[in-house]
Amino acid sequence: MGKVIFLDIDGVLNSNFWNADHQREISDGKYIDTEKVKLLSDLVKKSEASLILHSGWRFWFDGDAQPTRPEAEYLAALLNNEGMTVAGMTPDLTTEEIRRTKKFSKVKADEILKWLENHSETESWVVIDDLELHNETIAKYQVMTDPEQGLTEADVEKALGILC
Repeated sequence: MGKVIFLDIDGVLNSNFWNADHQREISDGKYIDTEKVKLLSDLVKKSEASLILHSGWRFWFDGDAQPTRPEAEYLAALLNNEGMTVAGMTPDLTTEEIRRTKKFSKVKADEILKWLENHSETESWVVIDDLELHNETIAKYQVMTDPEQGLTEADVEKALGILC
């Protein structure tokens, strides 16, 4: 893979602002803001990058990046409608303690670095996440979204600057 976008979902393709006004969609498992998906599509098309999930949503996909739950099917359909697919997922380095406390940010950076170690052909990459990932290397390549807003046009421009 040449260019890669490590994609988180919550706080990126949805937001606290959007979530408050879309309780029906959320209760139906449609926890994604389609306008954010369109912004992501612009980034993917302009950068010609592949999407690698590093979100907890990745557990709703199988080893071949095929959805295994209705929420993941909905996400995959929205991405597909905009010409995108999930190309892969970061490895799971969580522990029982991390899963129980939901402190996934403690291992997300290590999961991304492990993925990169196993994909040395990667030319450039960016991480889009609303969480601080506690790693200096990752910080240089991260676009940190505001969880109140999710992905914005400014975030897309910053990500393009990192990727291209």
